[in-house]
Amino acid sequence: MKLKQLFLSAAMLVFLPGILAAQKTLTLQECVLLGVEQNFSIRLARNYEEITANNVTLGNAGFLPRISLSSQQSGVINNVEQELAGGGTNSTRGAHNTTTSAGLSLNQTIFDGFRVQTTYQRLQEINQIGELQTRFTIENMVARIIAEYYYIIQQERLLSNLQYAVELSKERARIDEERYLLGSGSKLQLLQSQVYLNADSSRLGRQYETVRASRIRLNELLALDDVTEMVYVQDTVIDVDPGLVYDYLLQATLSSNTALLIASKNQVISEFDRKIIASRSYPYLNFSSGYGMSYNTFQSGSLNNQRSMSISYGLTLGFNIFDGFNQRRALSNANIEIYNRELILQQIEQETRADLFTIYNAYVNNLRLLNLELQNLEIARENLDIALERYKLGALAGLELREVQKSLLDAEERLLFIQYQTKLAEISLLQISGKILSYL
Repeated sequence: MKLKQLFLSAAMLVFLPGILAAQKTLTLQECVLLGVEQNFSIRLARNYEEITANNVTLGNAGFLPRISLSSQQSGVINNVEQELAGGGTNSTRGAHNTTTSAGLSLNQTIFDGFRVQTTYQRLQEINQIGELQTRFTIENMVARIIAEYYYIIQQERLLSNLQYAVELSKERARIDEERYLLGSGSKLQLLQSQVYLNADSSRLGRQYETVRASRIRLNELLALDDVTEMVYVQDTVIDVDPGLVYDYLLQATLSSNTALLIASKNQVISEFDRKIIASRSYPYLNFSSGYGMSYNTFQSGSLNNQRSMSISYGLTLGFNIFDGFNQRRALSNANIEIYNRELILQQIEQETRADLFTIYNAYVNNLRLLNLELQNLEIARENLDIALERYKLGALAGLELREVQKSLLDAEERLLFIQYQTKLAEISLLQISGKILSYL
């Protein structure tokens, strides 16, 4: 994962200036690369992954000793009244005694029931979850970028179809106007054709708005500085891969699905948590040592000052005999948590299998419908050509021509809808099976 991130970063440093400086027409791969490099959600995920990586240290696990240095300056002012054994008294007023000390201490855990080793392994697993969370975020964002990219293509194709419909309506209005001026047509027919033209023009205007909104959403996913910037996609066709095989996808899903991998890692962490609790049953052995220096001054008594230096060391061997059954309670809860993690893993696997099978069935059905709609479109186009010739000859009524024209528009819309739905199913299948990053 880290090597892939380094490769992507290096690639973006080389290609990103050229992409942004060139015309605002992007390929699918360029959109995906821009999104992976610039999207805010992905950048946040990478930062959190870096935090988990920073936590994987020997010191954080407890392998390394703890060394501290301290110093202290203190003093006391005494008023002393003494009665001497031989008689008489000795009085001292305002005697100021001071103490200056400094020390260096070292503490090291030698054995703590394998808690330190288990903690380090747990930190490594958490780091791997951080990497998987980043991958999960990237996969979701790549899928969204691809879906939006092809949605723009779908909407632009619809826009082109509506433009063609407006041209047909203009031609029909022209024919009806000529017939009306020549006296061979009625004004009612002319007005009706103008109504159809206005309706098609209004629909075309709304479609322009839909295309623009989709471009803005793509700009947002790519985290461009100006989300209102007009960015165009290079492709004009929704290409569908008809060769996805269910058995291969299922095998890839069970081994590479990110949600399953995260759930499996969480189960391993719960087992480490239990081992850490169980380590309390073992004896513990700690080593400590220190070096200290102190300097004292006296304004009363027989000494003026005193300096001392010392070295200390010690081994502490201990064993927890009774802790109010807290360890037993914690172990019981840890066992329940392990079982819960197993259930969660099984639940996610079942949900993933169900999603894969459902989406694959939709994918196969859409492929069948796609072939059917292609045939319908060819028939609708041929039917319109015939209808236009008959209408020009006056052998076809205006309402019948409108129905033929509407049939062609409906056939084109159904084809684009099925193409896009098939592409969405393909994207979802690749995402579930952990293959969506093949677009990078």
